[in-house]
Amino acid sequence: MRRAILAALAGGVMLTGAACESDANTSEIAAPAAVTASATPATTVPKPDYSANTEKVCGRLDEVFSAALGDFGTELGKMIAHKEAKQTDEAEKAEKSAAAELKSVGTQIRKETAGAENPELKEAGVTSATKIEKSAKDRNYIEKIKTTKDLDKTLKAQLAEWLSPVAGYCR
Repeated sequence: MRRAILAALAGGVMLTGAACESDANTSEIAAPAAVTASATPATTVPKPDYSANTEKVCGRLDEVFSAALGDFGTELGKMIAHKEAKQTDEAEKAEKSAAAELKSVGTQIRKETAGAENPELKEAGVTSATKIEKSAKDRNYIEKIKTTKDLDKTLKAQLAEWLSPVAGYCR
């Protein structure tokens, strides 16, 4: 029995020694390697310069706003004159013509901004065109206009709503 105990103790001592020696080797192997920071700085990509193209697109939009919206205004003026003269049929024709001119403005804005290099201006053009085309289709705001005072009240706010998406890009 004494020999069994000695054997067990000897085995225990050997295992403990092996474990200690094993820990020493493992800690050397398992020690994390020092991480060194890369000396290369992060590169920043400059934003594209769309200014020249934006200026061209905005110049063409200005022409659209001057000419086509002018035609729209002319038709609204005719409509008001016919309404005041109680010429219902003529007022209706002028209203339809005004809506057609407005739809044309939306189409032209969509066309001119489609060539924009700045994706935000392109998206703003689609937004403006969509608002204008929707107003051309749903003519409730036009029908409310009976006098030039109504026109001033109604159209000013409407123009701001229609053109504000692109106005931020065109100065």
